Amino acid sequence: MHLLFCGTPLFAVPTLKLLLAQSDIEIVGVITQPDRPRGRGQKVSLSPVKEAALAAGLSVHQPEQIRASESEALLRKLAPDCIVIIAYGQIIPARLLPIPKLGWINLHASLLPKYRGAAPINWAVVNGEIRTGLTTMRIDAGMDTGEMLLQREVAIGPNETAPELTIRMADLGAPLMAETLRGLAAGTIASKPQNHAQASYAPMLKKEDGRIDWKRPALEIYNRMRGFAPWPGAYTAFHGQNCHVWGEVVSNEGSASLPSGADALGPGTLHFEKNELFVWCGDATVLRVRAVKLDGRKQVSAGEFANGARRKSSERFGDT
Repeated sequence: MHLLFCGTPLFAVPTLKLLLAQSDIEIVGVITQPDRPRGRGQKVSLSPVKEAALAAGLSVHQPEQIRASESEALLRKLAPDCIVIIAYGQIIPARLLPIPKLGWINLHASLLPKYRGAAPINWAVVNGEIRTGLTTMRIDAGMDTGEMLLQREVAIGPNETAPELTIRMADLGAPLMAETLRGLAAGTIASKPQNHAQASYAPMLKKEDGRIDWKRPALEIYNRMRGFAPWPGAYTAFHGQNCHVWGEVVSNEGSASLPSGADALGPGTLHFEKNELFVWCGDATVLRVRAVKLDGRKQVSAGEFANGARRKSSERFGDT
């Protein structure tokens, strides 16, 4: 099988490496996003897929726009049997879809039709799912609406963060893609249409998604901390500054661990006890804060946060 690989982030790299090791697959080229400024210093850097491709001696192509006529000419020249596409970052125009005879085969990080969109792993964690999965599908002109090929379910740990789950799912997705390609070549896989009525969406993350609403129950807040790591994180206002918060649930069914009347002060109320910091959340639930980071300062433990500025109980997160 002559294969063109199309992808950008680290999530796609395990599949690229596994396919490179297959004797019955030849990768004729790699398409990835152009080099971009990244990080605080905005230093121009290569995508993880480009780094892996160059290390393997593959030909790398980085069109600014995949819909450009030059990109179409490249695809027709390479004439791949199949194009594997994983988190590439651009929409593929309909006119390019028929070029590979086996289609454009995508690895999507959810059990479609649930969590279509740019951030399926993050939103599955945020929504408190206990399982998710991987789907290979033949892409069409819609947003993750193509016919499905194979699926694998993946359990989500109760304390697992989105980055941790992403690494596991990337590793599990690689053999699923290899199995899919061999099944397509052998004609043993029958595609299955999605039930669009059951679709849900996982939009691209925004900075505002990370703002904590302390009226939510503690478990919901904790899930958002896990799901929005490392960006946008979970943050709140405190004395006119943004304050990033990391923590864990103490009680999700009401609690008597805070002093009498703490709930009357409202969600977001702080309580310091024995060098620990607790926050009253919605539905009379409690979150234990493990670490905080005020804008412009280093991350510190809850105890350091309390002692360094002589914080006191009854102060509130969320107040500006």
